[in-house]
Formats: sequence, structure tokens, C-alpha cells
Amino acid sequence: MGLDYDGGPPVNSMPLQDPNFLSILMKSLYVLHYIKFVTLAEQPAEKKSFKEQYIAFLITFGIIGLAIAFVIGQAVSKVVNSFVKDIIDPTIGLFLPGSLNNMSATVVGIYGVPSEFKYGDLISNIIEFIIIALLVFLAYKVLSKYISLEDKTKPEEKK
Repeated sequence: MGLDYDGGPPVNSMPLQDPNFLSILMKSLYVLHYIKFVTLAEQPAEKKSFKEQYIAFLITFGIIGLAIAFVIGQAVSKVVNSFVKDIIDPTIGLFLPGSLNNMSATVVGIYGVPSEFKYGDLISNIIEFIIIALLVFLAYKVLSKYISLEDKTKPEEKK
């Protein structure tokens, strides 16, 4: 199969008999099958405002619940922090030579610079962590009665 001198298709063959033409045609039809053409008669669905799209996004991905949990967590953290600093630390201080806030050790380093280790503050923070972890566990126990939660640690049962 040669080309004519003017660069056109071969003189003796029709395009449908050319194997390259059929291959290109089939590939084009395959691609066109997956392309969606929108005509003027097919208008896209009603456009939502940015605010509506944003709210749908928040609801879809549960971000509102996450934000509420974050705010409640911050409030609980402040309450627990105040409880530990104002109630527990002074109570422990009754049995110790001072408050937990004042408990520290000062060590002089090699070059004569003192370093202060505030282990009383560390004990306070550990107490806060334990109380917050307990409150989260209790909230989980209460909420798990109302919401059926999947246990992802158990293997799935085959039916």
C-alpha cells in the first residue's frame, strides 16, 4: 500500500478495509463511550451557593461533630485543670511539706548553672491526664448504649 503522489489515501483501497483505520475507529468509539456530552437541553443540576456546598461538605464528613467534640473537650480540659490545681494539689499538699506546684529539685550543672526539675507539676499533669481519660471512657460507655458501634478488632463473620 503506497501513497499517491499528492499524499492522499491509497488509490486501490477503501478506508474501511485498512486495518489501521479500523483500529483507530474502534479506539475512538471506546473513548467516546466514556465521554459525557452536555447539550443545551441537558442543563446541569441547580447550582448551590458556596454556603450550601460548605454546609453539605461539613455534614458529609462529620466535621461538625468533630468541632463540637473539640469544643466540649477544651471545656472539660479547663474544668479538670482547675479541679486539679485548686482542689487536688492543695489536698495533696496537706500531706506533703508543700503544694505540688512548689515541689521541685534544683541541681547545679557542670558549669555551675542551676537547673530546676518541677516534678510536682509533672505529677499534677499526670493526675489531669488520668481524670480526662476516665471522663472520655465514661462518655464512651454512655454513648455506646445509644449508638451501635462496630468493633473493628473482631474478624468479620462470613455468611
